[in-house]
Order: sequence, then C-alpha cells, then structure tokens
Amino acid sequence: MTFLVALDTGSDLFWLPCNCTSCAPTVSTGNGFGSEITIYNPNMSMTSQRLPCESNLCEVQKGCSETSQCPYKIVYVSAETSSSGFLVEDILYLTTEDARPEIVEAQIVFGCGQVQTGSFLDAAAPNGLLGLGLEKVSVPSILSSKGLTSDSFSMCFSQDGFGRISFGDQGTSDQDETPLHINQVHPTYNISITGVVVGNTSEDVEFSTLFDTGTSFTYLANPTYSFLTDNFNAQTDAIRHGPDPRVPFEYCYNMTSNDTSTIRVPNISMKTEGGGMFSVSEPGLVVSLQENELVYCLAVVKSSKLNIIGQNFMTGLHIVFDRERKVLGWKKFNCYDVEDSNPLPVNPSHSSLSPSVRDNYKPEDTKENKNDTAKVTSLTPLSYSPRTNFIPLVSLVWFLLCIFLADIC
Repeated sequence: MTFLVALDTGSDLFWLPCNCTSCAPTVSTGNGFGSEITIYNPNMSMTSQRLPCESNLCEVQKGCSETSQCPYKIVYVSAETSSSGFLVEDILYLTTEDARPEIVEAQIVFGCGQVQTGSFLDAAAPNGLLGLGLEKVSVPSILSSKGLTSDSFSMCFSQDGFGRISFGDQGTSDQDETPLHINQVHPTYNISITGVVVGNTSEDVEFSTLFDTGTSFTYLANPTYSFLTDNFNAQTDAIRHGPDPRVPFEYCYNMTSNDTSTIRVPNISMKTEGGGMFSVSEPGLVVSLQENELVYCLAVVKSSKLNIIGQNFMTGLHIVFDRERKVLGWKKFNCYDVEDSNPLPVNPSHSSLSPSVRDNYKPEDTKENKNDTAKVTSLTPLSYSPRTNFIPLVSLVWFLLCIFLADIC
C-alpha cells in the first residue's frame, strides 16, 4: 500500500488513517493532489497484530488493560489538531540503496489512527504522519534497536519538491557538521547558532534552535529576527508589499511575473557551533494572493521566544540526523542523485527513493483566527516540545512513502 505521509522530526509516533471514525475524506484535494487517501486496515494483513499491553512501547498501561489494546492519543500544538487510536505491529518493507538492492523486512510499531481532528482533516497529513523523533517508538529508533540500521537517518529536500529519506545513512566525509544538543526532558534535535550572514552583512549571535522538518517555515526571535529581516530588506532589489493580513510574513515583495529571478535577494547563511556554515538556498516562497497577484515573501516568522529552523531552510541540502554520534550533517545536494554514503548498518537498510510534490502556498491553506490574520499549523505534539507561543505552518513538502504491508500489497 502507498501512503502520502508528512515527515516530522519534531514528533515521534508514526500513524496512519485506520478503521476510521473521523479521518480526512478518502478523496482529498487539500494536499494539492486530488488523490485518493489510502486507509490502513489491520484486518486485511495476516502479519498485523495489536501491540500487547506488556510491551515497553505501550505507555498507557491503564487504558490498555481496559481494552486489551494499547491506546494512543497525541495532541498537537495548534488548531485543535490530534490523532488517536491504538498501536499495532506490522511488517515494513524497505529496500537497500546499493548496486544490488535487497528487500529488508522490519517489524515496526505505529498508530492505527481512528480519530483525527483539526488540521489533520484537511491539508495537514491527511494520509498519515511519520514521526522521526528520538523516543523509542519512532521508526528510526525501532530500526536501530533491532540492528537493522545504524542510529541515523538522512533527508533531502529538492527545490522542485522531490525528496528522499534514507534510514541508517550517516552521510559523507565532506559534509559540514555541528553537534546535536538533545533536551533530555523533551528530546528534540537542537543545534547552536553563533553567527548570521545576510549578503554583505554579518553579526555574531548565540542561540539554540530546534531543527524541525514538521515546520514549513523558519521562526526566529529577536534580536536575530530583526537583524536578518532588516538586512534582507535593505539588500533586496524589489518593491516591498505593504502589510497584508492574508499572509503570516512581514517581508513580502511585489512580483510582475511568475519568474522569481526578477527579484534580487541577498544570500543567507548561519554559522553553527564548530564553524560550519549552513547556507540557505530557499529562504522565500511565492504567495498567490489572488488571480494575477503574486508576491515573493521571506518565509521567516517572528517568534516571541523559541527559534526553529524549518523545512524551507533545508531545501537543496542533504541533511543527516546522526543520533549515534550526536551530530547534524549537511551538504548541498541534488536529491535525484544516489550518492555513496557511510551507513554503517548491520544489514544495510535504506528506504527507496521517495518522490514528493510541493504545493504552491496560498493564504487559504491556513486557518483563520478571529482577527482575520493568518494562523498556521504545527505538527509537533504538546507532550514533546514546549511550543506554545506561536503556531508554525504544517510542512507543505510531502513524501510518498511506499509501505508494503504483508498480504495487502
């Protein structure tokens, strides 16, 4: 079966729509595909079984004993968005990325999502979400604990929306790296930034930022936000669009055509702990306000406190989350290429190429608040990350995850 899932390093559980009481419509246009939503049915798989109560992956022991199955519920930060159901085990089939690809069987645990609420009923992960966090229930954690891969994975986000994810990938010797700082209370991927460069201007800074593929855009608190946006605006050769409640961005510029090359913008880079330069290739995006009215926006949102490097800053890069060495690696990369890396697995187990399609952002893709200002959606659950002061946009980049569950392919 094939599922179009959102990838989220800010949460842990992998869940799919299943035995639905409240799920997204089976034919969804909210994700831009107009495609049929796949529903997982555990009764159609001879290898599917409920997760037993005594499993160390069942965290709700009391509820489990009452129903003979392990329930789950994840409440996400914004728009009353949640997923709930029960945990199941089944076989995930992956393919290796070598000269002679092989099929690798992996028994994983994931959520049979019976009830979705909020944004999950529309554009945010209508066909499921693949949590890639650090807790033991995440797919990367399960694969490494079973000795199928090293404790690492990588993702690549192409500028045209194509993407790939590889489990067990530890990157290459020529990649830039910086230490990962993992919060033990709410385990998330955090790095330290020591400098920001915008065009011909630079500034020494010192702050920690969450690295989150589940957030479409980048969120920065002052003084970094003001430094970056003020210098970006000063060095951008275009007419600035006035304040507009239809978009969540402060710095937008009028476009006279669909060609973004008509707008000249400065390069943006961030200096990380250890000296590695994280160069941003896609800091902005084109927003369609209405027919024949386009603006180019710097896709950075002002935060009251927390900093998040979102998916837009990762575009055009091969990003390695090396949990084993506790480093984040990156290098400029064409996501269509298959490159020799250093997976170091017991049995090499990488996912196959995963095509993705990116929607053009439109203001109506967001929820509206009472003041008619754009409200945006987060994929990160309340229980894992203290994001409470703002609501990041759901990732608009999707990955077509081919999940071959035994007996229902």
